[in-house]
Amino acid sequence: MRPVNAVNNIHLPPSAVAVYNLLKDGQPRTFKEISKTAEIAPRTIRYALKKLKDNGLIIEKFNFHDARQIIYQIRETVVSEDISTVMAL
Repeated sequence: MRPVNAVNNIHLPPSAVAVYNLLKDGQPRTFKEISKTAEIAPRTIRYALKKLKDNGLIIEKFNFHDARQIIYQIRETVVSEDISTVMAL
């Protein structure tokens, strides 16, 4: 397993890193869109999304167009120069 980034030194399985890199472009995606693009088994994608969510790297949003689906997106971080800490949005 490799770390996602050196700042928080979170270690994730390769499937979670692949999903994270897919979501890195900032485009929110549904589970179906992730599974089509990532070409990883759906069960493995569910596990990867759970690991990413547990580590606070992604957020789940409600899909107002289709309530049956959840939208996944990378959690953006902002560095405050005054406090010099990383705050999650």
